[in-house]
Amino acid sequence: MFAKPQKEHQWLDQLIGTWSFEHACQTPDGTASNTTGTMTCRSLDGMWLICESTGGSPEEPWSSIMTLGFDTAQNKYVGTFIGTMMSFIWQYVGELDAAGKKLPLVSEGPTFDGSGRCRYRDTVEIVDSNTWLFRSELEDQGSWVQFMNGTHTRILEK
Repeated sequence: MFAKPQKEHQWLDQLIGTWSFEHACQTPDGTASNTTGTMTCRSLDGMWLICESTGGSPEEPWSSIMTLGFDTAQNKYVGTFIGTMMSFIWQYVGELDAAGKKLPLVSEGPTFDGSGRCRYRDTVEIVDSNTWLFRSELEDQGSWVQFMNGTHTRILEK
């Protein structure tokens, strides 16, 4: 029961710190928006990463919490995402790519128009020690369609 952090947990340490971000989004219906904000990521004893974000505008502020960890029994990264803009809790599962730079996290959730459910994929991509990308896609007829792209830039070190 008392697991110790593995190299997979340590990979997540790259995200520890405070980040500014810019996200560009275009929903399937063509609605486009841009948002900026900050994210603070901290480690929970090397086992879990907890990322708290705030963004939006004064008229429409939002906040969110993302958790990421590595489940040694499944041999997969796992996590969750919740935000003030929705009542759904997203559950992630994913595997690091062979190059060790991209972590695609797959989930299933409500469609944008509320007509059902579909698969989603959020990908964390490490660019360098001060920059990482976050891309969101949905699966449409067997293909991944990007609807959000974000760049995170380090403000403060770990």
